[in-house]
Amino acid sequence: MTPTASALRAATTSAEPHAPAPPHSTRFPAFRSMELVPPVTRPSRLAWWLLVLFFLLMTFVALSPWQQNLPGAGRVIALTPVERQQNVEAPVDGRVVKWHVIEGTRVNAGDAIVDISDNDPEIIVRYQREVDAMRARLSEARNREAAQQQAIQGLEGSRRSALDAAQSRIQMAVERVRAAERTQDAAQATLATAKLNLDRHKDLNPFGLVSTRMVELAQLGYDQAVADLDRAKASLAAASQDRAALEADRVKVENDFKTSIDTAKANLAAARQEIASSLAALQPVEVRLSRQNTQSVVAPRDGIILRLLAQPGSEMLKAGDPVAILVPESQSTVVELWVHGNDMPLIMPGDKVRIQFEGWPAVQFVGWPSVAVGTFGGIVTLVDATDNGLGKFRLLVAPDSKDQPWPARRYLRQGVRANGWVLLRQVPLWWELWRQFNGFPPSLPQEPTQSDDGAKKK
Repeated sequence: MTPTASALRAATTSAEPHAPAPPHSTRFPAFRSMELVPPVTRPSRLAWWLLVLFFLLMTFVALSPWQQNLPGAGRVIALTPVERQQNVEAPVDGRVVKWHVIEGTRVNAGDAIVDISDNDPEIIVRYQREVDAMRARLSEARNREAAQQQAIQGLEGSRRSALDAAQSRIQMAVERVRAAERTQDAAQATLATAKLNLDRHKDLNPFGLVSTRMVELAQLGYDQAVADLDRAKASLAAASQDRAALEADRVKVENDFKTSIDTAKANLAAARQEIASSLAALQPVEVRLSRQNTQSVVAPRDGIILRLLAQPGSEMLKAGDPVAILVPESQSTVVELWVHGNDMPLIMPGDKVRIQFEGWPAVQFVGWPSVAVGTFGGIVTLVDATDNGLGKFRLLVAPDSKDQPWPARRYLRQGVRANGWVLLRQVPLWWELWRQFNGFPPSLPQEPTQSDDGAKKK
């Protein structure tokens, strides 16, 4: 027998002979051994542990903070448009003769990329002849302009001199008129005196006080005074007519010079118009000549050749057709995130963002950014004014200077995918769960009121 069976038999024989058997022992003697099995306490202990864990979980949910956030996805781009991917275009019509680069070649600004040749080998000579002819025409027009300007200056000087001379002659005529007027006044005074003298002699002659000779002399003086007055009047009339003639001559001189100057100005305007038309015709020819002379396409800035878009020798190109794709070296890298239109009103420039770059190992805890590993900080610098037509709005996120620097450029090439979370308010975890279950929007920070501003100022 086993030790267990012997122990059970010993216990049975040592029992009191007159002890009453259990009620069920007579009916179920086979289950008597169950009374010897000790009761099991593990389920109760497990229940107590589950209850304790439940209360600990509720305490954790009630007290743990949670960082509300808005998700977005995008890629790495350059901040300035000139540093983003761009096409290198053909400046002239023609075909590719020789490539100086291959895909993946790093080039500096001014390095030759491709040589393009025109179909007409004499096109540059023809353009040069056309340019020379137009420049000669332009030079002749400018010479005429200078000649007309000098002619106008000479006519202006001659007009001033002629007008000054005419004015001097008019002034002399005015002085002669004044002298004639004074002579006339003197003649009139002499005539009046001679008339009085004649009348007095005629009155005294009948009384024998004066002789007839004296009367005749008085008459002679009167007649001479009348003749002098007539000569003075004639001189005054001649001087007045001379003055009028000189004034008319001055007007004629002024009109003649004005006509000559207007003609010279019209010729000057025609010369300037010809200069303008020559310049307008010369400019496109010079542009075409310059483009033909620049048959070697160079890199506009430092970067890497991404694609070559034309085949040498067999493909015809037009001016403006792309021949290669250049990815410039970016000095300022940002992340372009796209967020849903429902989240856009909650985002403002200056908000903090956590960025996870594709290909960079990271362990992200959205609600606890402080314990995340491999994520980087950013700041929202721009929120687009309109969507992309699909209800998504673009954000530009720049590196946060107060956070750890972003990975090196060899990891953050343009086009690298990135996920971002715009950080909002910090709330309890139970609040965030309750908000998610009910579909409520995230909480916004309270804007300071006017009373708060006044209290801060005090």
